[in-house]
Amino acid sequence: MSLTHMTAAGIARRTRDGSVSPVAVVEAHLDRITERNDRTNGFVTVTEELARKTAREAERAVEDGETLGPLHGVPVAIKDLHDVAGVRTTSGSLLFEDDIADEDAPYVSRLKAAGAIIVGKTNTPEFGLGTTTDNRIVGPAGTPFDPDRVSGGSSGGAAAALGDSLVPVAPGSDVGGSIRVPASFCGVYGLKPTFGVVPNVDRPDAFSNHTPFAHIGPMARTVEDAALTLDVMAGQHSRDPFSIPAQNNYRDGVDRHIDEMKIAYSPDLGIYPVETPVRETLDDAISALDRAGALVDAVDPGFTHDAEEILDAYYTMVTARWQALFSRLEERGFEPRGADRDRLRPYLVDLVMNADEPTPQEQRHANHVRTTVLDDLQDCFEEYDIVVSATVGTTAFPHGEEPSEIDGVDIDPLRGWVLTQPYNFTGHPAASIPAGFVDGLPVGMQIAGRRHADHDVIAASAAFERRRPWSDQYPR
Repeated sequence: MSLTHMTAAGIARRTRDGSVSPVAVVEAHLDRITERNDRTNGFVTVTEELARKTAREAERAVEDGETLGPLHGVPVAIKDLHDVAGVRTTSGSLLFEDDIADEDAPYVSRLKAAGAIIVGKTNTPEFGLGTTTDNRIVGPAGTPFDPDRVSGGSSGGAAAALGDSLVPVAPGSDVGGSIRVPASFCGVYGLKPTFGVVPNVDRPDAFSNHTPFAHIGPMARTVEDAALTLDVMAGQHSRDPFSIPAQNNYRDGVDRHIDEMKIAYSPDLGIYPVETPVRETLDDAISALDRAGALVDAVDPGFTHDAEEILDAYYTMVTARWQALFSRLEERGFEPRGADRDRLRPYLVDLVMNADEPTPQEQRHANHVRTTVLDDLQDCFEEYDIVVSATVGTTAFPHGEEPSEIDGVDIDPLRGWVLTQPYNFTGHPAASIPAGFVDGLPVGMQIAGRRHADHDVIAASAAFERRRPWSDQYPR
């Protein structure tokens, strides 16, 4: 097997036993990035010098018999919203095209300590605002299965790089689906853990990530690789007021049997439009969990509010975040409403400047909707361990052609086709797992669990992967 098609777990094992060299692994991945990144535009920055230096150090550690971390020698890419010391963090914006980070984000420090080798920063829409990935520094990211179609957002560069085997691990972040949507479109595994499991030390506002919940989580080509990575990333941090202690070893969930697990299956969650071919793909895929021993029931979760009401509440919440972003830019000396407006992506300017500031009454109503969504999900989770649905109601569409309807139902073109936002209201763990294909394009299946039951989500995901492996379906 080519070094670039190995799993992170495989690379780490073979590095420890001396059968592969970290230097050779990194060089193979850098060569593949050079050869293929133009296809999907997954990377904004490639850190060749840093990667080679770290790989040489990793190889010396093996030769010297040092204690090695769980990801020793594994190439990893970091989303370009998160800092790597000495490397630029553009946030997908021309305003920060040359902005060099002074220190690592907490989870990046943990990855480095575990032996991971940073090979670059992945593409993201400007400031992470978008369910597709495009910016004015490097342009759009496309799915490896058809680069003329979107990779999803906002972790679209991470998913594209994974799906084209440019890197085995690429963490993402998720405020409304930004891990799970691109995972669906690019046929990879993306896990949004319980809110607070992976710390997010945001400044100057340490309390900005609660409305809606903003998560950081692993993305990989296998469930095991994501679980191994989560073990490294997870854990309390003194500077994140929402961070929580890690559970015991997420990797253990990969080997768990799911014989006693009860699963509620609702491809549309009872309220979202889902294209017929996507629904049929999921109807076929869900049988894998039944064959793995779980009890699967077709269930309507019984949401009190419809999809439009939930999306309206989401927009009320994120509009406040977007406007706070412009205020932070002004505090740093930029003029997003004036002299710097032309340097911003027009989509971003329209999104923020055309949005009315939510009134206190609208904010209260949004929180009431959010509370009802929580209660509805908790009612479902009182009986079931897992809720399974589509991740996205469609497959990847051509760049610039966001859908305005699904099966005759009019939808919001920007976000009306995703089924991910309820879990950002509530903080439940949720993953997108490759479930099959429609006309050669991946379909993602969303697997959600009880709060703090990330092991259940990992166990169900791994059981599905054992029954319906997808590792041989990536472009070679």
